[in-house]
Amino acid sequence: MRDQPAKRTEDAIARTLRMARSIARKPDFSVREKIAAHGGKLRYRKRELCIAKAAWRHVRQAGIKRRLVFAHPVLKAIPDASMHYRGMALLSRKRVQEVAGGVVSWERSPDTARVDDEKALRVCRLYNAVISSIIEDNTVWTLGDGYRNIIASLGITEDGAMRNIIGRAAEEAIQERLIDWIQEQGLRVDPEGLGAAGREWRLIDDVCMRFGAEPDIAFDKAGVPAVIIEVKGGKDPAGALERLGAVKKTFAEAPPGCKNFLIAGVVTATMRERLADMR
Repeated sequence: MRDQPAKRTEDAIARTLRMARSIARKPDFSVREKIAAHGGKLRYRKRELCIAKAAWRHVRQAGIKRRLVFAHPVLKAIPDASMHYRGMALLSRKRVQEVAGGVVSWERSPDTARVDDEKALRVCRLYNAVISSIIEDNTVWTLGDGYRNIIASLGITEDGAMRNIIGRAAEEAIQERLIDWIQEQGLRVDPEGLGAAGREWRLIDDVCMRFGAEPDIAFDKAGVPAVIIEVKGGKDPAGALERLGAVKKTFAEAPPGCKNFLIAGVVTATMRERLADMR
């Protein structure tokens, strides 16, 4: 068995290579070109779009094209422009979703993404408010500073994607083991084993095993969760408490009498103390 330092080094290399390859593809370049090439003059209603006067004045005096700095409802025509402005603002996709709505489909599948007027305006306002604050906080701000923010944001996004991949792999591994065990014990009722697209499994005694998001795994009795299992496969200690927070939320919503289980990739000392206080 490989020692832990060697395994951690391999994990670090895999994660770093993923980020380096993504950045090397220069997705920010192609999006920037789309924004610059978009035809027609853009009318910016600064107050409506939450663009600060001082930030607008700074960009204009520096001779920078405003469309390369401030978000515009042109996002409807170029949904993946979200990546450019979100990067300028150093905002994560998760934070944008919490404040203004999800933009993952805009950035990943711009050709098929549907962007309505109201949501485009909300997202633009968020981006512009943050970008304006960044410019106002730095009296010598340049477009180069904004581009560096975009590169940093790309790295953060890819790092988050890698964490999600690790988490999903852990969930899938646990699910496969459960299915194998249930089959070995003869606990299945449905011969095909597939309920809703392989996410539900009918078992004996009117028990249903469900794979979902919150919780990751649940065993329902008469439609009520009797056992729930949360799987947090992330191994980065820095994110342990954040993952625990999500687990606590799920467990808090469980009905009385439900047994709660956590399968974690890492448990820190502080996390262990907090787990001891949970039912």
